[in-house]
Amino acid sequence: MAVRQDTIWERFLSPVVRLLIDEDGLRRYADSIDWEKESDRYRRDDVIIPSYYSNQNFHGIAGGYLNSDAAVTYDPVTQYVLPPNESIVRQVLVDAVQVKPRRILDLGCGTGSTTLMLKQAFPDAEVIGLDLSPYMLVRAEDKARNAGLEIVWRHGNAEKTGLSDATFDLVTASLLFHETPDAVSLAILRESFRLLVTGGQVLILDGNQKTLRQLEWLNDVFEEPYIREYAASSTEANMGAAGFEAVRSQDVWWINQVTSGIKPIATENVRQYTPTSVDNNDLEGLGSPAFGIMA
Repeated sequence: MAVRQDTIWERFLSPVVRLLIDEDGLRRYADSIDWEKESDRYRRDDVIIPSYYSNQNFHGIAGGYLNSDAAVTYDPVTQYVLPPNESIVRQVLVDAVQVKPRRILDLGCGTGSTTLMLKQAFPDAEVIGLDLSPYMLVRAEDKARNAGLEIVWRHGNAEKTGLSDATFDLVTASLLFHETPDAVSLAILRESFRLLVTGGQVLILDGNQKTLRQLEWLNDVFEEPYIREYAASSTEANMGAAGFEAVRSQDVWWINQVTSGIKPIATENVRQYTPTSVDNNDLEGLGSPAFGIMA
């Protein structure tokens, strides 16, 4: 699939951002890693890459995220195109956490920017970052190692993670839903519901759907194959359809939004869990109840 040259990004913004990025430094970093060898450490044979992900370009990168170029360039570009500041926007998700999490799952974690912030905010929690691209996980691990943070990185599909029922207190996703068809976003929310303990929380950070519907030109900024489908949808409605309650969205600098939902407390057959020791190579079957829900 050819890269679109008619997006606002390609025509106007990309040349400006390229002036601000140390391209020589990025090239040296890219050349310092054996990407195929390192990505093989994460690649799982049981993970099937869906066609909506592998057959599309994202952000003008041919082949989307299934290559090392995407892993190297994602962070330098994102810091300039997520107004007013990438860290400020991601921090809103962290600040919206209403539980005291012992186990956190960050879906579609990419290079781990939000994942690292979650681990810094909740240092005693086990934090797992899951992504379909093993190349992005290589970059995420490098960032975590440099920051001195212990995070589990897992190759997987957010629609069907393969992790056990009711074993997470907090499930998050940042800047993922606008890059998936609406039916997939709903499937991810249903998977999040399955993974959460009762009283657990889901948090979704992404583009502001009301703004995207009102300002059509924003949908042409980047090469985003599913952005119009995302804009026409409602993350709040999808959360409700997935079974979440107390669903609400918070505007983030007009361009973005954070949507929260709580898995309701069942009136019967509530499962109880006791903490167990963590084996990073076998994440199935671990329990960790949510506690301390705040108003």
